[in-house]
Amino acid sequence: MNVPDIKRNDTLYGLPSDVSYCTKCVISNQRPSSFPEARHTADRVTPTIQLDEQGVCSACRVNETKQQIDWAEREEKLVRLLDRYRRSDGGYDCLVPGSGGKDSCFAAHVLKYKYGMNPLTVTFPPILYTDIGRQNFERWIEVGGLDNVAFKPNGRVQKILTRLSIENLLHPFQTFILGQKNVAPRIAMDMGIPLVFYGESEAEYGNPVAETTTSLRDKSYFSSDSLDDLYLAGTPVRTLMEDYEITPADLSPYLPAKRESLDGKNINVHYLGYYIKWTPQEAYYYAAEHCGFQPSPVRTEGTYSKYNSLDDKIDGLHYFTTWIKFGIGRATYDASQEIRNGHLTREEGIQLVRRFDGEFPERYFEEVMDCIDMSPDRFLELCDQGRSPHLWQKQDGEWQLRHPIWEQL
Repeated sequence: MNVPDIKRNDTLYGLPSDVSYCTKCVISNQRPSSFPEARHTADRVTPTIQLDEQGVCSACRVNETKQQIDWAEREEKLVRLLDRYRRSDGGYDCLVPGSGGKDSCFAAHVLKYKYGMNPLTVTFPPILYTDIGRQNFERWIEVGGLDNVAFKPNGRVQKILTRLSIENLLHPFQTFILGQKNVAPRIAMDMGIPLVFYGESEAEYGNPVAETTTSLRDKSYFSSDSLDDLYLAGTPVRTLMEDYEITPADLSPYLPAKRESLDGKNINVHYLGYYIKWTPQEAYYYAAEHCGFQPSPVRTEGTYSKYNSLDDKIDGLHYFTTWIKFGIGRATYDASQEIRNGHLTREEGIQLVRRFDGEFPERYFEEVMDCIDMSPDRFLELCDQGRSPHLWQKQDGEWQLRHPIWEQL
């Protein structure tokens, strides 16, 4: 991993040196932004989670504002928006990206069967489907009664980019996230579908609060004025083409469309969660009832839940690496969201984090390493290199967090 030599008190990834936890949930100020993924280099990540003077994170504050919203008025705005785009000739009038997980099941089904739209669902499949992930994807289409386009990128390139993402960024999901973000607006342009819906705003998880003031998703997420400054897998795009025999066509699924192309086609991307109160647990119940969605038959490694992020065998490695880099594992993400929605107390969340965060994802580890042609020892070596000294210390030969939340009580 390309990180500089560091002293004991230095930080990696541009993280703040002082570790603070939200006084309402269990997230810390180490939570990084995932935007814009394509411009991240190996040692520059900008944290966006903000703790205010009361020590409350921006995601919790966003959740508080949701309680004050007139959701009936928001729904009226949604209906007016849909009426502007609604077609009567059988053509697709909106597009919903998704995997067949609980959130995309909810979004697409509600738009079709409650609001009378004709959505096309678009899927960027994982590099390695889990059994339950593939089953839920199929149920989404068959039981949920939806049309779907699944875009499978060049497998050789996908594996190279995944391996380089780990080597350079310790980020197994980087290029997969980019594919999910960028393919749907491109397909919308190609098929002349001007309205695209994502689910809830990233502000609900800690990205800038300003994102909640509009239903429109910032086009910077999926557009660019130039590709010259873009990185994929911690590598300049031009280097990928020159050194790895990868063509521009091979990379196109991961790269944003030109901004003028989106504007010229008048593609508008909205958060459905701006108009409909978005609660992940309620989305799960809805998806189970209307689309046959099933939770995992076993507890997900690294957390206590069975219904979040079930599709990809690399999911576990992704959350394990966030634990390594930021001291934030999968249980922290899950518990923070459930505390905000009143399904856990903070004290319960802390105990769940203490028990499950950082659990190594053994279940698919060897299979993933074999798929991307990386040795297990190399992955573990990169993990050790990726631990920031302000977060981690070794005691009796074992890595331990310096400032775990359960010691902050």
